[in-house]
Amino acid sequence: MSRNKESWWSRMRRQYRLAVLDDRTLREVFHMRLSGLGTISVFVMLFLVMLVSLSVLIIFTPIRNILPGYSESIRQQVIMESARVDSLQMVLNVQRQYLDVIKKVTAGDISTDSIERLDSLEMVRQAMILEERHEATDAFLSQYEQKERDRLLLFDSQAKRTDQRPYRPVRGVVVQSARPDHHQYCTVIRVAKNENVLSAMRGTIVSVERAMDNTFTIIIQRKQYSCIYRSVSTALKQQGAQVEAGESVGLMDGKTDLRIEIWDGGSFIDPEDVIVW
Repeated sequence: MSRNKESWWSRMRRQYRLAVLDDRTLREVFHMRLSGLGTISVFVMLFLVMLVSLSVLIIFTPIRNILPGYSESIRQQVIMESARVDSLQMVLNVQRQYLDVIKKVTAGDISTDSIERLDSLEMVRQAMILEERHEATDAFLSQYEQKERDRLLLFDSQAKRTDQRPYRPVRGVVVQSARPDHHQYCTVIRVAKNENVLSAMRGTIVSVERAMDNTFTIIIQRKQYSCIYRSVSTALKQQGAQVEAGESVGLMDGKTDLRIEIWDGGSFIDPEDVIVW
């Protein structure tokens, strides 16, 4: 095995003659002596030279900008430079305004007592902007307060008729308002599945009736006031039960909409006027 190794090493160091002959006269035109080890060394040196040259080109020339990862750093640098340019522009504008004021003072166009500092002028401008926003906010708040005041006054007048503030019977969205002029006295509320129906006032359940569509109509009465719930999916209380305001009297399955009516004796009360949905 050592003999094979020696023969391989000796072959690598053995000199070979590389000759170039003329094809017509077979005369030797060029020749050189090569060995396997020398040939490998030459290729390794060429590879190293190419690698160093390519590295120098990438590091010290703009070619590196086309490589992945360098574009993001260039973008950040451009952003920073643009921000620096903007800052310098602002400084130049302030200096230009300052010089204009100095020129006007030296020319006698304005007196020195009327000059304000540039930063104070900027503060005044910002204060004027804030003041305008403040006035717009005050206008909006005044309109909102007036609207809420009108609604609360209407609510108070209706609450005095019912001797108490009605409790919101269900969480939902009003999809149809009552129209007494068209003999439609129900306010239709769309509710989610398994939503509890609560008593709007303290009183007695005087009626629990099943309709043809397997829903229930529940009537709660207190003195001359009545609250009627229609299309209740499940009734949780029986006729004659005493309930408090906010107590659960029924359950909705989400397939039907709850219909609510409120009456003061023979006078209709719009639920949207006395209940905050």
